[in-house]
Amino acid sequence: MNVLKSNKIDWHQVRWEEVWKATKDTLTMLGASLLFTIILGLILGVVLFLTSRRQLLEQRLVYAALSLVVNILRSVPFVILMIMIMPLTKAITGTTLGVQGSIPPLVIAAAPFFARLVETSLREVDRGVIEAAQSMGASRMDIVRRVLLLEARPGLLAAITITAVTLVSYTAMSGVIGGGGLGDLALRYGYQRFQTSVMIVTVACLIILVQILQMAGDYLVRRFSRK
Repeated sequence: MNVLKSNKIDWHQVRWEEVWKATKDTLTMLGASLLFTIILGLILGVVLFLTSRRQLLEQRLVYAALSLVVNILRSVPFVILMIMIMPLTKAITGTTLGVQGSIPPLVIAAAPFFARLVETSLREVDRGVIEAAQSMGASRMDIVRRVLLLEARPGLLAAITITAVTLVSYTAMSGVIGGGGLGDLALRYGYQRFQTSVMIVTVACLIILVQILQMAGDYLVRRFSRK
């Protein structure tokens, strides 16, 4: 009976100032981690593509090593990864808690995922376009910047959208070890204190955020697609 009463929805339990603060923390984690993920993941993805078979910088050993690292990092569940790299996180940010302590593991988890999406997008570029640029004397850097990245732009925007949505779920999971944000709020109040109303509000905020990101990403993909 006590459990049933504790699970009763009471909207007076929702402290909107805390919901707003948690939302801002989630947006801060998402923005910072997405920025670093795009930078690192784009570089890693381009290198993976260029060093793969029949590409401009074919290096099978380099590709195999990078691919192995990417696959390993993608295979580790995010919560376990956060715990494993706590010493590194502490060395980088000075803390393993809160918004700052969540950003390094978010980047380390999402960058390999985004890199693989970048590699896949670049593989969809027509090889004839690359060969045409080579025949005109374009340097490798020019081919990457002015051919590969431009031709793969719709796919890259779709990859950014997918990664951003994935990072939203990662930020929620970071609350398990005190990462802050909506996930932390849902855990402390919605789960541990049986405040169902808080759980519903935090889930609704996450759903709205994901919908906004997905719609914005879909619009940009349509905007820059040539088809």
